[in-house]
Amino acid sequence: MGCCGSIFFQDIKERLVSWFLFPLLAIFLGFVFYDTVATPYFFILSVVTNMALVTLIVLILFGYAKFILKKKFIDHSFGMGDLLFFYAMAVGFPSVTFIVLFAGGIFFSLLLFLALKKRRAMATVPLAGYMALYIAIVLAGSFFIQSPSLYTL
Repeated sequence: MGCCGSIFFQDIKERLVSWFLFPLLAIFLGFVFYDTVATPYFFILSVVTNMALVTLIVLILFGYAKFILKKKFIDHSFGMGDLLFFYAMAVGFPSVTFIVLFAGGIFFSLLLFLALKKRRAMATVPLAGYMALYIAIVLAGSFFIQSPSLYTL
């Protein structure tokens, strides 16, 4: 949760996140996921599936930015930190949980951006930061509140 908090604060304040936080987050989430599931096969299958899904989404976003918006992709339409956060998150959860958390994180980010838009002069969404906040809240809820496990098979 500390890693997510650092990503959130850096993305909000500076709109630039230290690169080492993303591999650190991936290692932490991957360790918790691997330690929780029963088989290495399920872990590897989930990670590969999640990575493929993120790659597909990024390719669609790239095509949209390049051909529809006619803008450069990285650092104009989509930040490198956002991309690294997506891949770090893909290592940490079973595929169904990942899809639900990913979609929920995007929705949470949109709502938070719209709610704070009038208070802050932001032209773009600090997506990695908002999604890191969302993941931190979900992890805190999962660990500290009696709720179903994020890693239930």
